[in-house]
Amino acid sequence: MSAVEQGGGTVVDIGDAPDALIWLDAADVAGLAAALQEAPEAKWVQLPFAGVERVAEAGLLSDQRQWTSAKGAYGKPVAEHALALALAGLRVLRTRVEARSWGTPAGTSLYDQKVTILGGGGITHFLLEQLAPFGVEATVVRRQVELVPGAARTVTASELHEVLPGAQVVFLALALSPSTTGIIGAPELEIMDEGAWLVNVARGRHVDTDALVAALTSGSIAGAALDVTEPEPLPDGHPLWDLPNCIITPHTADTIEMIRPLLGERIRANVERYAAGRELIGLVDPVEGY
Repeated sequence: MSAVEQGGGTVVDIGDAPDALIWLDAADVAGLAAALQEAPEAKWVQLPFAGVERVAEAGLLSDQRQWTSAKGAYGKPVAEHALALALAGLRVLRTRVEARSWGTPAGTSLYDQKVTILGGGGITHFLLEQLAPFGVEATVVRRQVELVPGAARTVTASELHEVLPGAQVVFLALALSPSTTGIIGAPELEIMDEGAWLVNVARGRHVDTDALVAALTSGSIAGAALDVTEPEPLPDGHPLWDLPNCIITPHTADTIEMIRPLLGERIRANVERYAAGRELIGLVDPVEGY
């Protein structure tokens, strides 16, 4: 693996008592568990994805070794996709793409609007940079109240219901954990503005799907643009597919072609840091699960 070698490391067989384990198959949690049993001496595990909920739910995270994920590494393309989804929704592009007649002019500008972003990590960092030219007033919801550069203010989840009303777009860009599962449900959708769009580039389980279908059907919010769903993949025939105010992309905010060089650089940097005894990038808290 060139990224390991570029970082000053040596690739060895898993049976040769490796110091660290670089795991690349995001879908094979059972394989990761088996690999950890084969290499109990590995003191650091690098995971290929930003969200580590599958590993946490499998009970593999522990403080016996350091864990790092790719959190922050894919922030640019995911933020770009979030912005694209928001603009597509506000500009009614699904309707126009499917139209076969001139139709009625419609659309909402993002300029000078209020937006609320759930999550304070790498995606939010880059999303705020991309939103800056629009002059939005951004509120970030995160665990700590420290101000995020580019945001007008930062609040904790305890104030979520205070910052949903008035937002033209509500972006979901946060890690999935027991405390954030279902963070957007019927009560949250009810207090969002009728003209608001929900954009989710995080995890499908952040949103109560049945409540979202009801909100979109009744028109209590203007629409939703989703790169992730619950369930996922979203089955053919699911009600979300037929709603004209719902845009769905198949978890493609960061394709394999986009992330391959970004993950390679994360691995290279962390191998170099590990060898030098420096703090690793993307450290995972085994207790918090992200």
